[in-house]
Order: sequence, then C-alpha cells, then structure tokens
Amino acid sequence: MLPIINLNRQEIGAKSYFFVQFKFSRLIYAYFQQVENCQWDKFEKCWVFEVGKISLEELYSFFHEKVTFTFEQSSLASVELKKERLRPCHFLAPLDSKKEDELQQFERYMLSKRYSKNTLKVYKETLGIFMRYHVTKSMEEITNEDLIAFNNDYILKNKFSSSYQNQLVNAVKLYFSAMQQKRMNVELIHRPRREKVLPNVLSKEEVKRLLEAPTNLKHRTMLSLIYACGLRRSELLNLTKTDILSDRMMIHIRQSKGKKDRVVPLSPFILNTLREYYLKSLLSD
Repeated sequence: MLPIINLNRQEIGAKSYFFVQFKFSRLIYAYFQQVENCQWDKFEKCWVFEVGKISLEELYSFFHEKVTFTFEQSSLASVELKKERLRPCHFLAPLDSKKEDELQQFERYMLSKRYSKNTLKVYKETLGIFMRYHVTKSMEEITNEDLIAFNNDYILKNKFSSSYQNQLVNAVKLYFSAMQQKRMNVELIHRPRREKVLPNVLSKEEVKRLLEAPTNLKHRTMLSLIYACGLRRSELLNLTKTDILSDRMMIHIRQSKGKKDRVVPLSPFILNTLREYYLKSLLSD
C-alpha cells in the first residue's frame, strides 16, 4: 500500500494554507524539509505552506506513483482552532534583504561580545519578529512609539509572557545602542511588572517519593544532585569527575550562567550515591 499524503486546506484570515499530514516517511519528510516556502508546525506536527507558494504540479510529479494524495477542507470550527495554534509570527511578512543583512550583522556583533548561545538565539529571534512587524519602516525610522505599539498590539494582544516582553525590550535596546548608535529611551518603554507568586514547596514525604521514584540509578543520581545541590540542568550535564571535590565536600560548577564559576556543598549521601553510580558505570564498561 502506498503512503498517503493528506493536504488539509485551511482558510486562516485572508490567506489559505495546506497542512501536509502523513505517517512518518523519510522520503516525504526530506522533501518538505528542503522546500523554501514550507515550514514545520511543531504544534500540529506537520508541514505547512501557503496555497500558491508551492507548485502542486511539481509536488505530484516528484511523488508520482510513490504516494497517494488525499484532500480535506476543514470546518470553520477547526479553522479557528488552527488559527489559535499557529504562532502569530506565521502571519508576519518576511524580512527584506536589507533587514536580513542587519540581523546577520547584529548576530555577528553578539558573537564578538561572546553572548551565550541561548541569549544569541533569543535576541536574534525576537528582534527578527520586531523587524517583520514593522516591515514598512526602515530601522533608522523606528522610534520608542513603534516599540510601545509592538508591545501593545503584538505581545499583549497575543498574551505572551512578561519575560518574553522583557527579552524583546532587551534585544531592541541592545540593537539600537550597538548597531544604530541610537539609544532607546527606556523610561518610555512599557516593561511589565514581574509576577510575585508563592513557591510550591514540597513536603519531606513528597521529596522522598520523588527521589525514590526512578528505578534507574543514573536517573536517580541526576535527580538527587539537582535537588540537593541546587544545580541547573546545564550545570548537571556539564559536570565531570574532576568537579567533585570529595576531600572538601564541594562541587565545582564551571562557567555557568553569566560565565561564572561557583561551588556548592556536597552531602555525604550524595557523595555515596555518586560513588555507587561511578563504580556501576565502570563495571558496565
């Protein structure tokens, strides 16, 4: 039986989209991965392209006698659901060549300043969305009012988090101060208030059940380290044998957040757990 590709047509706003649905196939996935006007929707777990952006004749020709095509027109209810699930940036105009170059220059600047990979990724992505939102304006024409309008009409309207809004403000501020030699007036930017919520504190019994739940020694050791030593996930993954200072009952955390070293106390129980895991890993090798 031939694989099936279902082209589910959706009317979203003033545009029409095809949602490409199929059971996993390396051939089908690889084809849409290299198509320029097709993007992956992580919520629906399928490829999406705007009607008219990809030639259906070329699509049929490539998969001739290799797959079976089916078509589906969604109901109004499911269309509204799709509209909610699609990220708002899907509906923004793409960057022109000039702004694309400016974004690449900003990325190179951050690389030269040794920003972390995560900061670089977040700042580039948020600034790119800001540029796409103001597609009709050059970056030299952007003012504080444009940033305020973006916060109100894009971030708040789409109910993005306050942390995302702060990331956007930081990215735009850095871009204009470093690349445009133009400082944004922070006093005029609407920064959200930070939410103050009480932490969810686990009882001793809940912590005990949580730490004893993994049956795999490696997983139990990792979970115990994170809880007892207050490690971040990246700090745990980057630990080496030489970072365990058993003679001093300390753990040396190297180049963590902010590229800073720190030390944390090591309890006898965690040390014994680490030794047990280390000996077992040697025997398994």
